[in-house]
Amino acid sequence: MGSSTKKKKEKQKDFQVGKAKAKPSNFTDTSFKSKAIVMGQQSLSVSAPDAVQQFKHNLSLASSSRSDDQRRDALSYLTSQLSSQPPVNPVGTHAVLAKLLPLVSDSSTPVRSQLLKLLRCLPGDQVKHSAEQAIMFVRAGMTHLSVDINNDALGVMEWLLDVAADDIVECPGGWVKTLKSFCAMMGWVLTKTESGWSQGAHNGLRAKNVQTQARQIAALSRFLQVGLKPEAVQPPVDDLTALRESIYHIPREPNAFAHLNLAGLPRDEDGEMYQYRDARQRILHRRFYAALAKNVEQAKKEGGAAGRAAAVLDKVLQEGMADYEDFEIMDEDYLLNLG
Repeated sequence: MGSSTKKKKEKQKDFQVGKAKAKPSNFTDTSFKSKAIVMGQQSLSVSAPDAVQQFKHNLSLASSSRSDDQRRDALSYLTSQLSSQPPVNPVGTHAVLAKLLPLVSDSSTPVRSQLLKLLRCLPGDQVKHSAEQAIMFVRAGMTHLSVDINNDALGVMEWLLDVAADDIVECPGGWVKTLKSFCAMMGWVLTKTESGWSQGAHNGLRAKNVQTQARQIAALSRFLQVGLKPEAVQPPVDDLTALRESIYHIPREPNAFAHLNLAGLPRDEDGEMYQYRDARQRILHRRFYAALAKNVEQAKKEGGAAGRAAAVLDKVLQEGMADYEDFEIMDEDYLLNLG
């Protein structure tokens, strides 16, 4: 009791001489009043950004953000804008694809799934102008080391076959490089040995799920069906003026003579344009047909979903190559007969 009484007397003595209690070292004086708050490098606006700026901002976030969630949310916003009525796309389909196609091989599964939803909202008649760029990124995804990225890239390939099938087949590298990507994805290696065409099991390729393999074979069947379908036959022209017009008129499609590569850089066989069916048949017969036929027969023997898909692929190959004639062999026989 004595000590407490002594402390009270000391406090009363301090107040009497005007001493205040010592403030702690982290004390902040909040008694001041200010009429303005200054925020560095920030601005407040009554009106929110317009739809065009929001679209461009989310397009930039989707293509460059390091956060998986931010990329996914930005893609979700863009999908909602593209699927609205009328669609909102101030930058155009080509610009959207140029920014977002690298996400085909994105490491995040939700981002890739949202990307496929966005792609399906784009108008198909505008996608064909970016077919060459699109198939390039799809091939990169199909040959990726990740199985999940392979499967999602195959979904983008199926979308391309729906909206721009002829364009991806005829564009530079669209025929040979895509066939090589299909074979690499399924483990059908195009290396010829003494015993025939080898398969990729000994090269370290992972075993494929049956349903996944069936889906891959089905996509390859659709691709080959587009490339090997008979070309439309032009009706005979009776009018002489119309006949001359059909022969001598100036082509109206853009870059009509691109297949000649008159002003471009030299391309190898894999990167050439195969705009006509007979050219695609020729390169398919010389470089792919034997390997495809061998692996199709093996898949048919295994049965199941993959076997049924292989039977469809076999039918596509037989019908697509039924009228093919190997002119190289014919030329050799012709020369032998002349000799």
